[in-house]
Parts: sequence; C-alpha cells; structure tokens
Amino acid sequence: MKHENLTSEMMFMEIQEPLLKWYRENARDLPWRRTNDPYRIWISEIMLQQTRVAAVLGYYARFLEAFPTVQILAEAPEEQLMKLWEGLGYYSRARNLQRAAQVIAKQGFPDTYEDLLKLPGIGDYTASAIASAAFGRREAAVDGNVLRVATRIADCHDDILDVKVKKAIREQVQAIMPDTAAEIRIFNQAMMELGATVCVPNGAPKCESCPVKDICLSRQRGTSENLPVKKAKKERKVEEKTVLLLLRDGKVALRKRPNAGLLAGLWEFPNVEGTLDEQAVPAAVEALRLTPKAWRSKQSAKHIFSHVEWHMTGYTLEVTGEGVDELLWVDAEELTAHAVPSAFSRYYAEAKEQLK
Repeated sequence: MKHENLTSEMMFMEIQEPLLKWYRENARDLPWRRTNDPYRIWISEIMLQQTRVAAVLGYYARFLEAFPTVQILAEAPEEQLMKLWEGLGYYSRARNLQRAAQVIAKQGFPDTYEDLLKLPGIGDYTASAIASAAFGRREAAVDGNVLRVATRIADCHDDILDVKVKKAIREQVQAIMPDTAAEIRIFNQAMMELGATVCVPNGAPKCESCPVKDICLSRQRGTSENLPVKKAKKERKVEEKTVLLLLRDGKVALRKRPNAGLLAGLWEFPNVEGTLDEQAVPAAVEALRLTPKAWRSKQSAKHIFSHVEWHMTGYTLEVTGEGVDELLWVDAEELTAHAVPSAFSRYYAEAKEQLK
C-alpha cells in the first residue's frame, strides 16, 4: 500500500469517540497530564524524548524543584543543570532547554506551533505536543507510538522513516482531531497512550483491550505484528577506548570533554582511543605527566549510544606527579557534584568505592 492511499484506507473518523472515552477511563496518572502550564509540559516532552516514562518521573520532579520557573532555568549555572540531567542521556537536550528558556524569559512563551518551532531543541513533534496540550491548538503530535497505531489501523506497509509517509500520517491524524480545546488537549495524549500501553511495539499488540479493535484493518488481516515497517538502520560504529581511573592522595582525576560533539562539556575520566594492554598503559599515564605507583584493578564496560558503541577497558591506578593542567582532582564529595555521563557509570562506581 502506498502512502498516497493512506487517507482512503483509514476510517479514522470512527476512532475519535471510543478513543477519548477509553483514555478518560484508562490513562496513566502522570504529573505532566495534570497541568496546562506550558513550562511543565515542555520540560516533560523534552525529557521523554528517547527516554522511558518510568525513568523520567524522578528526574521531572527533581528538575522542577530546582527550576520551578523558566526564569530560574534561564539563569541556572550550567554545572547544576548538567548534574540534574546526569543519567538521562542526550545532554544536548538540557543545553537546548536552557537556551530556549533564555529566549522565553525575554519574549514570553510562544503559543503556536510555528513559533514553538523557532525555539532551540524543538522539532515538529514537540511543537505539536506543546501547542495542543498547553494551548488547545489543533496540531497532531506524531511520535513513534502514533505512527505504530496509525499504520496498524490502516494496515499500511509503507516505511515510516520516509518523510512523505510521516507527513501523510500527520495530515490524517490532524484531520480527525476534535474541535474543542478540552478534547484537543487530550487527543494526542490518547493516541500516544494507546501506542504505549495497548498497541505496543516489539510483539503482539493487546488487541483485546483496544477501544478501536473493530476498526483496525491489520487486526482483521492478521498483519499487526509486521507493522510498522522501518528500513533497516545502519549498524552502529564501534569505538574502543581505554579509561584511566587515576588516584592520587585520596582524589581521582577528571577532565572536561570538549564543548562540541558527543557528551559536550561534561566531565569524564581520562581516556585514550584503542584498547591498551597492561604494558602500554604506563606510557599513556606518563603522557599526562604522571607516574604509575600501584595497580588496583581492571574493569571492562560497554555503552551504547544511538549511533555508536563504546567498548571500554579501564585501569585503576595510584599515581604520583603533578599532572597536566586539564586534569581536575576531586575527592568523594566533590565527585558527586560533577556531571559524569552514564557512559562512565562502571568507572564512576569504582571511583566512589576507591575513595571511601
């Protein structure tokens, strides 16, 4: 089925009433659904990008406690912001939040899809989600959940990574949105909730619990588990790294990553490209103007980003020497105050243990 036939195949006007009724009776009670405050809705939408709801809940509460208003977020020290974001990943989201907050603090919160798109870090989906949930604008927010629901209802086998297919689905969902602000506010949430809890990915959907099962073409034709269709992604690039956990006088060495690129501006344990064996590590340590004194341990770890995998071998060593200027030596308490990304969680835990 081609995307141009999507509209004729989707009897979507019939889903509005049963979908909204189901949502009112079954929706999860999530804090960002209890408010029309655009600031709180915006924070939740950014946190939920590429991140599970269960993981976001605690971060959301702590973030709003620290930054209850857009003005406070705009003026926050970057180190505090990064520390609060630690573990959520995709750290550019936090930086874009603050950049956008600085714009909003001066100009006010934009209330249309077009103006929301102008803010740093806000794309088509996020602009639509905020415009509808906070301001009752008739804008379809189409994420992976909605794409899955739509293609299964329509039994559409087009590639959902195709821009034209996404556009066709967005237009179709937009066409069946309610007209009243109150229902608009929950319609996008209802579509996403259906995809998150009933029309689930990676296996059989829970059709017996679906409020629109009688309309769903893929259920009738037995094709649900084959949808949506996505072209195979390129394999992630694998990068080998050697992490140096350097201990000196009850402190461990950190260094700051460059201000651009992956994990920009965060703190890390010193590391070098490639997998070094025990014979090669002393030279890497000496390049930092330090001298190995005693070996403590060796640890392996792996971290998967969206486009690259890090395969890490780590060595814990006691060292002597002044060290290069880029190294920051911190004790156990100071370590917890610095934003070290979860990519280094294995070594972070080891450092805390060694500094006890």
